[in-house]
Amino acid sequence: MHVGVLKAFDELGLQPDLIVGASVGALVGSLRAAGLPATRIEALALDLQPTAMANLALFAEARFSGAPVAALVQSYSPVRLLEQMPWRMACVALRRRDGVLVGFTRGDAGIAVQASAAIEGQFAPVRIRGERYVDPDWHAPLPVRLARALGARRVIAVDASAHEDRAPPGAERYRDDDLKKRALVRADASHADLVLHPDFGYWVNFSRGFRERSIEAGYRHTLAQAERLRALHVK
Repeated sequence: MHVGVLKAFDELGLQPDLIVGASVGALVGSLRAAGLPATRIEALALDLQPTAMANLALFAEARFSGAPVAALVQSYSPVRLLEQMPWRMACVALRRRDGVLVGFTRGDAGIAVQASAAIEGQFAPVRIRGERYVDPDWHAPLPVRLARALGARRVIAVDASAHEDRAPPGAERYRDDDLKKRALVRADASHADLVLHPDFGYWVNFSRGFRERSIEAGYRHTLAQAERLRALHVK
């Protein structure tokens, strides 16, 4: 989905001054901020094998290590350090000690993305400068306020959560989690100038077909907002 949004941005000739991403948004955003065109990122997203994104972890609190995520970014990004990227980039992660959101804008991009995508209970936390960091998804999945704190004057947010009001039969058992996620998203969405919320279907999987559908949904939804997006990019 994020890749589709970037494809539309490229087609519309829009370039953000700052990209703030969490989890998958940090992965896709860091590659774009490093200079990869959206079409190249799309090819990577479609060809990537999910098994290449994790290793079994030797930690009691997590099943997997996200080290392959860092290696992927380091391998494909033409720029290794966040502070040297052509576009400003902030990879958002949650500091385990106190639950504070941190936007990494300096240092190794791969390690920062790994920390941002370290899903609690699934992936081992990532240690950076003596602190452990995890994916912020169940605390602040749409870090708009952090973007503002980093100096953003106009914020276009990409909401990757489900459209819970369109949940299909069989999804009832996820209702509580959906509503919790919606409350977390809403807390930051109100601080954005525009929220893009593509509908790529309720059920998520790693098939190529799903990835193609998700990218297309992000692309079409973003193009539909072209007029508002261009207005927001006027200096």
